[in-house]
Amino acid sequence: MEENKLIIIFTVTLLIIVLTMIFVYVIFIRKKTTLLIAQKEKDMHFEKELATSQVEMKEQTLNYIGQELHDDLGQKLSVVRLRQNQLVTKLKDKEKEELSELNELLGECIQDIRNLSKTLITEQIIHFGLVESIEREIQRIKKLRLLKIEFITQKHDIDISPKHGLILFRIIQESINNILKHSGAKNVAIQLDDSFQELKITISDNGKGFSMNSTKDGSGLKNMELRAKLIHAEFSIQSILQEGTKTSIIYHKNLS
Repeated sequence: MEENKLIIIFTVTLLIIVLTMIFVYVIFIRKKTTLLIAQKEKDMHFEKELATSQVEMKEQTLNYIGQELHDDLGQKLSVVRLRQNQLVTKLKDKEKEELSELNELLGECIQDIRNLSKTLITEQIIHFGLVESIEREIQRIKKLRLLKIEFITQKHDIDISPKHGLILFRIIQESINNILKHSGAKNVAIQLDDSFQELKITISDNGKGFSMNSTKDGSGLKNMELRAKLIHAEFSIQSILQEGTKTSIIYHKNLS
């Protein structure tokens, strides 16, 4: 009888110890998991803050360059043009004709600088909206006569926040710059497909392309990926040698 009692007490005690160990282990795992999740969230928050500050610094730099182009270089060229017009009145008719072409070219340069400055200044882009900003950028590129750009969109007014519209515009701008620098393309198509839930942007060119297995880790690609990540947009590039490159951005409105 005593032996049975001892066995029961031993069994119960052992069971309590085992259950206690399991309980302690579960609590330990939960706390460890909570700490890991908290650390991961902290790291993600830090990365986002770092990325945001980097983008803000780049925007400030672009604003500064745009303002300098408009206020300094643009004003100086305007003074040169004004001075030239004053001197033209003192010249003979033949000499006036020779300077008229120079005067027109100078006027085009002034306008081009003003247009370029507007595409760099953040406030201007936010004011115009995404579609009009893209149209202005396309007109500027067309004047270079290096590319034929087709812009396809069903809507002129797209319902997204101005700040996110600015980030999408910068991605498109970076993509066009990469095409101009590296692709050797002659034709580019930019397409916007806007729906209630998402905005899909596709940029295609007929350039020389590149091997996806040996993608260069360039700053242009990094900048686009960084900006897309900030607004939770999907970013991808597909390229085939000698056929061209296709860049896709999918912006989810419900995540904004």
